[in-house]
Amino acid sequence: MTELGTKQKGGVVLLTLASGQFLMTLDSSVMNVAIATVAKDVGTTVTGIQTAITLYTLVMAMLMIPGGKVGSLIGRKRAFSIGCVIYGAGSLTTALAPNLTILIIGWSLLEGIGAALILPAIVALVAGNFPPEGRPRAYGLVMAAGAIAVALGPLIGGIATTYFSWRWVFVGEVLIVVAILALARRVQDAPVESRTRLDVVGAVLTAAGLGLAVFGVLRSSLWGWVLPKQGGPAILGLSPTIVLIFLGLFVLWVFGAWEHRVEARGDEPLVRLSMFGNRQFAGGLVMFFFQFLVQAGLFFTIPLYLSVALGLSAIDTGVKIMPLSITLLIAAAGIPRFLPNISPRLVVQAGLLAMFAGIVSLFMNIDVNAGAEIVTVPLLLAGLGIGALASQLGSVTVSAVPDDESPAVGGLQNTATNLGASVGTALAGSLLIAALTASFLHGIEQNPSVPPEVAAKANVELAGGIPFISDADLDAALTEAGVSPDVTQAVLDENEQARLDGLRTALAALALLALIGLFFSNRIPKEQPGSTPRGADTAAGGG
Repeated sequence: MTELGTKQKGGVVLLTLASGQFLMTLDSSVMNVAIATVAKDVGTTVTGIQTAITLYTLVMAMLMIPGGKVGSLIGRKRAFSIGCVIYGAGSLTTALAPNLTILIIGWSLLEGIGAALILPAIVALVAGNFPPEGRPRAYGLVMAAGAIAVALGPLIGGIATTYFSWRWVFVGEVLIVVAILALARRVQDAPVESRTRLDVVGAVLTAAGLGLAVFGVLRSSLWGWVLPKQGGPAILGLSPTIVLIFLGLFVLWVFGAWEHRVEARGDEPLVRLSMFGNRQFAGGLVMFFFQFLVQAGLFFTIPLYLSVALGLSAIDTGVKIMPLSITLLIAAAGIPRFLPNISPRLVVQAGLLAMFAGIVSLFMNIDVNAGAEIVTVPLLLAGLGIGALASQLGSVTVSAVPDDESPAVGGLQNTATNLGASVGTALAGSLLIAALTASFLHGIEQNPSVPPEVAAKANVELAGGIPFISDADLDAALTEAGVSPDVTQAVLDENEQARLDGLRTALAALALLALIGLFFSNRIPKEQPGSTPRGADTAAGGG
């Protein structure tokens, strides 16, 4: 094949894999601006859509490592193609979903399963289709496609929801899947490492452990964290949330013991736990977890503030989020290009501080008189932070292990990111609803315009959790219930303040988590992977 033909084939391969990465990342960012619209369309609440978002990332986190192993057994290209078919079926199901149950089956389950096959395969297929010297650029471009999806998703979702329907986004995904499958014929399969049996016990244990813990966090707004909420379920006097979290952690401990046993007897484990002894690799995974934890929490709370609290349309919400998208792309693409030898640790630490500063400035400025303009500077800072982390972490984790272990990186890296995203969405939503409920019930109890019998009834009926709804929807519900205008206005005022209290609580928790991430950043190397350590040239030439 001529050099031109080789370059053209490489371009097609890169386009195919980058399109897959783009598609996998698009879903969450494109749907967040349409949360209120989707909830109303399928007859559920914001909490219902939060459940679907969390389950989507949770299914990926649970199945990413087994998905990577399946690819090593049947071939990465075949796993990639099968994953695309399953993902396309999920997108079509979501586009036609009449209710929340079908939405969860299509979006959370089928798309999550498809993504768990696709994402690990992408990492291995890059290695199988590009020479070692070309892989860093290829990895960078594929990861950049994911960053572009994060950046453009809110605008795409806003345009589709405002002028057409959010369902057309998923119809478009089906068409993209068809195009990817057509292009995939040009992709060379990555070598199959070894025809070993899948560690089924390990796969079940890791999926169960992660699933139990995150599901517990997801339901905490309804069940309570430690003590059960009034009228809620209880296990030995405790909330099911804390029980599920402890049970999930115990199952993960059992998973670790099982993997040690499998490796000790000479069989192929699901995960080589010895990899976590690599300081750089483990540090990269932890940073991926924190990045996506905070990022997903932001992408859940800020659109709620804009679309529900301020009543902006989906497209206006997408436009207001664009500052984050712009600085994310600038940082993700600009830092490697213009500062190729900068310290990864310094970039990661600066990124976490930028995210922290942006979130703090946002929750300090949210009040009942604030408008959409208060999100601009915080989003610029948060985007810089997310982009800074995205520019470094991929190369840090991939370069930390030998080439023969690089296929395992895809599964573990995507497990860390999706686990972070699912916990971030679940935690932000849980804290938001809990604080909203407590603030609202306290407010109407103290408000003299609300009759005591109304406040008492609300405390009984709403103690389990109050939906995050707009003033217009609440006003309509109160009018339909025959509540007097004076009481309606008092309830609307308290709901407005309670919404902001919920948002502040969620944002404060995300800021704290960004700050906690700094304590783990010392595992990130000071030197760029593959670069010559400072002073080495001088030492070598000094003789």
